[in-house]
Amino acid sequence: MKKVIFILALALTGSMTFAQDTPLEISGSADVYYKYDFAKTSNIGTSFASDQNSVSLGMIDIALKKTTGKTSFVGEVAFGPRGQYQSILNGDMNPSNESNSFHIQNLYVTYAATDKLSFTAGYMGTFIGYEVISPLANFHYSTSYLFTNGPFQNAGIKANYAISDKVGLMVGGFNSSWNFYSSDPMKGLNAIGAQLSLTPTEGVSAYLNFMDGSESGTIVDLTATFQLSEKFKLGLNAADWSAPGDSDFGYTGVALYPSVAVNDNFGLGLRAEYFKAKENSAMFGLTADNSVTAFTLSANYKVGGLTIIPEFRLDSAKDDNFYDSVDSLTFDTKSATQASIALVYGF
Repeated sequence: MKKVIFILALALTGSMTFAQDTPLEISGSADVYYKYDFAKTSNIGTSFASDQNSVSLGMIDIALKKTTGKTSFVGEVAFGPRGQYQSILNGDMNPSNESNSFHIQNLYVTYAATDKLSFTAGYMGTFIGYEVISPLANFHYSTSYLFTNGPFQNAGIKANYAISDKVGLMVGGFNSSWNFYSSDPMKGLNAIGAQLSLTPTEGVSAYLNFMDGSESGTIVDLTATFQLSEKFKLGLNAADWSAPGDSDFGYTGVALYPSVAVNDNFGLGLRAEYFKAKENSAMFGLTADNSVTAFTLSANYKVGGLTIIPEFRLDSAKDDNFYDSVDSLTFDTKSATQASIALVYGF
């Protein structure tokens, strides 16, 4: 099964040698879900899976890849709310808007100048963060506050250089804002991004990410994965973002992702996240000068190309941040609980 995570990983790091032409590769995913919030109203304000007590659509995602000599291209398009108005600044983000029919997730070309140095230009899944838009690449179906409030895509040009087989470096210039394929014409490529990738030993990888721009602000992000045993893996994501020109507006957070592969077809995983909105900073899903601790327990059961993801989630904030019931008019409780089940098919 070709996974979309492989497509997105091209944007993270690495040098590659394209020695020969390859056939056109087609991969993708489709997903549906059911979610129930115990307050009987949509409550936890993170990306996707927002419909209450409903069998609802995620998205269908189709990715194309082709290599010819030293050049390659990746194109990826999504249809459905998870890949459209719930995650991307597309039109007015209104699901009833007929012009909001699809979204290009990735569209970029790569040239491998040498077996160590490559150049990529276009619209790319961001190199920042641990989670991605495609549910096929995430263990949990719901997403973290760090993911929701961080960048999803970056448009620009970058160079990847493999310093050694254990160390890689990426530097690039990107459009002035996250998630837009076009830039403010007066500002252009005014955001600078960089990534240092480390694979010091087998089963351990880490990525230190940085981006700074006049509209995107400044974000420092660390992601890491530790394969501690044949069955047990630990993931880590920590980030701090400050709005442009204001170090007091933004967020900071950290998330841990322990998981165990019970067997080849069944696994259990936990996401434990702490997320804080800075003073006077209202984030998506969290009121200003508030913090939240979120625990998400998920299982992955694989049957052929299908992954079944039952999930239970409990979020607890420092101050009132959620609705106590469907009749609530304002945030009147500090905690929210939801359960969901998702069906994700990859091809």
